[in-house]
Amino acid sequence: MKLKKIIKWSGITVLVVLLLAVIMIFVAYWRSTNDCSRTLQGQLMKAVVYCEYGVVNLKVEDVEKPTPADDQILIRVRAASLNPLDGHFVRGMWLARLMGGGLRKPKNTRLGVDYGGTVEAVGKNVTQFKPGDEVFGARNGSLAQYVCAKADRAACLKPATVTFEEGATIGVAASTALQGLRNHGHVQAGQKVLINGASGGVGTFAVQIAKAMGAEVTGVCRTRNVDLVKSLGADRVIDYTKEDFTKDAQR
Repeated sequence: MKLKKIIKWSGITVLVVLLLAVIMIFVAYWRSTNDCSRTLQGQLMKAVVYCEYGVVNLKVEDVEKPTPADDQILIRVRAASLNPLDGHFVRGMWLARLMGGGLRKPKNTRLGVDYGGTVEAVGKNVTQFKPGDEVFGARNGSLAQYVCAKADRAACLKPATVTFEEGATIGVAASTALQGLRNHGHVQAGQKVLINGASGGVGTFAVQIAKAMGAEVTGVCRTRNVDLVKSLGADRVIDYTKEDFTKDAQR
């Protein structure tokens, strides 16, 4: 009898919790909004925006030109690139919405992250950059004429041998590869590294970074990308359409 009572009240408790969760999600969904209806003030610039989810809602519109905070730099964007994540947020995939993208409407209405450009102004606490410096990095809203980025984490000086277009491909993909190999994998010279998806955005950088670290690199990709991965410096390339690398004797 006591066990039945416990099961009964446990079931009621679960139902109440689920009901409250549904109500909270419903309220959060309808309260989800953005700043698209806000009156524009100050200097304006052009930017790619989306006030509603869906690729068809992408527009080039006037938005407020940002002003750098004390620890930021203002960059005139010369080139920008897109990542798969940008597409997920634009289309409103539910995982992206739950990650903070906005339940009913996009919370951040600006598109793009990676950029390459020229420093136009610096915050009062910034010492490592000056107006005129050519930089690249990653900052939300990069598909615009201007973007503000934190000087200590979202911008790097661009080498003269790297174009703005090349620099604008580095931010997200290369940082992901570097963090995976250096910060989490702790790759050392002489070690063997296998990179699955070696022809993708992160993979192409991972092959080159691992080689620069002195590792012996095996890349995994499909037939049409074998030559590409070889050209990036991979010591060995496995065509996954012909061979299952998980059954290979090498480790």
